[in-house]
Amino acid sequence: MNVAAALPALRRRNRRAAAAAFIVLFAVSQALLWSAWYAWGAKRLIGDENAYHDFALAILAGGAWMPSTIWPPLQPLLLAAVYALAGVHVLAVQLAQTALFVLCGALLRDLWRTLGGSVAAANTAAALFLLNPSIAAYSHWLWPEIPHLTLLLAAFCLLARAASGLRALAAGACVGLAILAKSLLSAFWPAFLIVFLRRERPWLVWRPAALFVVGLGLVTAPALWHGWREYGRPMIADSSVYNLWVGLTDRWRSDYVLDMGGATLPAFLDSGATPQERNAVYLEKIRALLAERGAAAVVADQLGRQYFRLFSAKTPLLSQLPGPACAGHLSVYSTPPWLTRTLTLASDAFHALILAAAAFGLAGWRRRPDRLALVAALFVAYQLALFALIHVKARFLLPLLPFLCGFAGSFLAALRARACARRFDAIALTPPRLVLGAALAGLLLFLAFAGPALDRLCAA
Repeated sequence: MNVAAALPALRRRNRRAAAAAFIVLFAVSQALLWSAWYAWGAKRLIGDENAYHDFALAILAGGAWMPSTIWPPLQPLLLAAVYALAGVHVLAVQLAQTALFVLCGALLRDLWRTLGGSVAAANTAAALFLLNPSIAAYSHWLWPEIPHLTLLLAAFCLLARAASGLRALAAGACVGLAILAKSLLSAFWPAFLIVFLRRERPWLVWRPAALFVVGLGLVTAPALWHGWREYGRPMIADSSVYNLWVGLTDRWRSDYVLDMGGATLPAFLDSGATPQERNAVYLEKIRALLAERGAAAVVADQLGRQYFRLFSAKTPLLSQLPGPACAGHLSVYSTPPWLTRTLTLASDAFHALILAAAAFGLAGWRRRPDRLALVAALFVAYQLALFALIHVKARFLLPLLPFLCGFAGSFLAALRARACARRFDAIALTPPRLVLGAALAGLLLFLAFAGPALDRLCAA
């Protein structure tokens, strides 16, 4: 038998088997999550979900389309649009966001084929993203995480192609809409202009860059004009000082343990009639805190807490499952013990696998970064710098997870290629890089799982 001739057929069978296994696992994961929400009594909304839901109902009743200076307007508008079409049913939003979640997986696959240079790596990255129940559960909640991530990944995918005018305009619109979903991108968006630089002409290619800015401006202009008219400055939502204060006064390394966010918000809103007044009051409180504790002590406290919260394996899904309140479990799902254990085990396993494999993938990375990869690296660095200071919840890791899944997918693809005696140019599996990967993996897993033990939650 000609082995070389048989290899293509064998690879096709392997690909079909892998696709079938993915479909089965995805169906099982979705079935478990839908059962967790509905089979034993519908889960109740928590925290900001109630605000988004109430804002959407107010919009449908003829209220202002910009209902808050704290929350950006896109999620209430999206909920109001879905409710207008399908009735006021959370299920309708969940179905729409599940479609966006699947689109996120497809966009990640497309993006990582460009950044990772391998179909196998891209497929593995998308599978890790779509099969993790803690990621999939975001599509069931009313937070803006899934719409924001869809728009962010769409912008990256548009910019990954040749920077034509139409693609640049659409990418700018996606970034603008992402800012209207979550305002964390507000200070970062100019970094996307790096994509339009050219080696042979080291200045901006003005036409696509200008169209990118036009697309961003068109979708954000109404909100900025509203802020100018109402508060005297162009603004979409202004919660930065509030989140900085809460971030500096958080105590625990885990979500929903004496949560400072909900406890602080009423006092913040009552401290002034306008965003400027409220910010002035809390900036003075921040200055007083820094003067009292000293900058060095504050930085040490932040580094000893913030990244535990960000990378925590106690994801928003696990936080809402039944469990001890002293450890930050809200018990808003009514899942039986077997399902709680299954979801916890699967979530912890995927979280650990993604973090550890991403650490090795990052340590072994040897592809020369292009302009888009540079923007992606700056985005990750920007997020990590921001979360060293402001209030962090575990759900804020979601915008970084596609990139972590990408590096994890590349590393796992490299292992498989090595086992099959094939080349994989994106990853170098040399001893020094493997040692560095092991150290980084150990750090990330420590941040993910050690927080509750360090806090000694429920020790009494």
